[in-house]
Amino acid sequence: MMIPTHQKGKNKAQDFDDLDPVITYRHILQNNLGIKDPLRVVALCDSDAFYAACEMVRLGVTDKPLVVLQWEGIIAVNYPARKFGISRFHKLKDAKERCPELMIVHVATYKEGDAEPGYWDNVDSRTHKVSLDYYRRESSKVFSMLKEGLPDAEIEKASIDEAFIDFTKPVRQVLLQRFPYLSQIPADAPNGVDTPLPPPPPIDWGTDSHLIPIYSNANSESTDEETSQSAPLTWHDIALRLAAEMMHKVRVDIAAQLGYTTSAGIARNKFLAKLCASYRKPYSQTILRNQAIPCYLKPLEFQKIRFLGGKLGQALAKEYDVSTVADLLPVPLEEFQAKFGESAIWVYEILRGIDRSEVKEKSPVNKSMLAAKALQKPITKIDDGPHWIRVLAAELSLRLNDARKERPNLWPKTLALHAGHGYGTARSKQAPFPFTKEVTVNVIAAAGGKLWKELVGNVTGTIRITYISLGFTGIEATDASQQSIASFLDSHAVTGVKRPNEEKNGNPSKSRHRNTQRVRSRPSSPSADQNTTSFTCLECHKTLSLSPKLLSTSDVLGRAYALAALKDEHSDFHFAESVAREMEPEVKEVRGPHKKVKTPMIQEKEIGPRGIEKFFNRT
Repeated sequence: MMIPTHQKGKNKAQDFDDLDPVITYRHILQNNLGIKDPLRVVALCDSDAFYAACEMVRLGVTDKPLVVLQWEGIIAVNYPARKFGISRFHKLKDAKERCPELMIVHVATYKEGDAEPGYWDNVDSRTHKVSLDYYRRESSKVFSMLKEGLPDAEIEKASIDEAFIDFTKPVRQVLLQRFPYLSQIPADAPNGVDTPLPPPPPIDWGTDSHLIPIYSNANSESTDEETSQSAPLTWHDIALRLAAEMMHKVRVDIAAQLGYTTSAGIARNKFLAKLCASYRKPYSQTILRNQAIPCYLKPLEFQKIRFLGGKLGQALAKEYDVSTVADLLPVPLEEFQAKFGESAIWVYEILRGIDRSEVKEKSPVNKSMLAAKALQKPITKIDDGPHWIRVLAAELSLRLNDARKERPNLWPKTLALHAGHGYGTARSKQAPFPFTKEVTVNVIAAAGGKLWKELVGNVTGTIRITYISLGFTGIEATDASQQSIASFLDSHAVTGVKRPNEEKNGNPSKSRHRNTQRVRSRPSSPSADQNTTSFTCLECHKTLSLSPKLLSTSDVLGRAYALAALKDEHSDFHFAESVAREMEPEVKEVRGPHKKVKTPMIQEKEIGPRGIEKFFNRT
């Protein structure tokens, strides 16, 4: 179907009509406009060929061609190697033929018996597991420098080698410092705070950034600056330039201190910033002015846009028999929504460079950690499982200890083990992870080994497991001021002094349960009413009591601590239930004429996705 020629009227598609919004004193003086702020500036900072760059730094290599391998596949190619035409899609043999002096580095791997991953001469996917820990550490260093260099910006870590930066707040601060007359509304302003700002001063774009051409007939290699400067200046252009100065400085600092080059795109939103970040890689930054958006987007193949490269992009290409953004611009919003659902407004807007997503700083605490292995050689004997449990435990130990170096009070609530064959056949077990003074491979492997026995211990006959994972869930930053139950009991027994919260709070157990950062190192403190021997759960409304044997053999304080521990244990039960629901559907056993079959407990018909949702895989 070819795109029809749409006539004028209410269904006429609007081309780029928001490139030069009126900016008033209200916009410059208010700080809470969010994504609607016409002075909004967002950048994407992207580490160049990051995995390869990490290996270059580790090995002290500067300009030698280098590729990074994972088993037999190339996963990263540095820029000197790219000059030989080598890409990640080449086989190693082809890469060597293109560049005989090519340096080849295999990613670090774990093997049983080692607490740390290593770089081995001979790696075997049947016994080793890939480690990306070194790259995670180096990524954290880059991200930390972004935070330190841009303390007032909102920074969102998008991936191991990318970060979005919202410069709107720091740019406004500098804008008012450099142009202080903007902070005062003139006495003769006709519309008061809603009076448009005066014309901006000339801009020195400098040499630290590339400018994307405004006109389609511009020569992109030689006239970027000439064509871009020929358009009238706006205050948003000033904002882009100020952000570029800040971005350039922190990128230079990262290269000087860490040895990693980065590239950046600077524009009015996340979509456009990411799109232009690769304009002149490596080690460069690009500014996309509002006036340049049409020229940049129109010739772009829309299936190269994120989320338009899969089924949705194919459906659009088939429906309209077109390939570029310019081809789809004449289609009215009403038509998109009629054919692809109400949420197709996203397609309509993204084709015009409109992106309403926010830059959101993510929590520094990862709620989960997962170590997984797809097994080339399946586990067929129960006794072979502990080998992989130890390998996975080594990775979890390293990652948790790395995280605890920055936040010593981090601790996971649960350890979960998954094992399965193919898709949809996984089984899992989880249990509360006990607090220990030191997190070692042995501690995690012992807990994982117990889960392994529970998972496969009753299996008769042969097994075939092609996927196994071990992971922490419910990782929380606990209150660093709180002590372990052991230290509390020791000090209490020796000194007889009550803990401060016992005297001040009256009921520290209740206070602690109100705090979402629960401590895994010890049970709750005893209730002020030490004669209480039962409690009612507010979640399931069950009443739980201490056993008669414990009541007859313990004193008042012992019963109080036992009740506090019972509360914690019951709370963990509810948490484990929620984890199980997140990890896999609840199943029940159905006995057939020959064997037991696992089937979902819920057989209700599911309503399928609608609109553009049906073009995306559900996770």
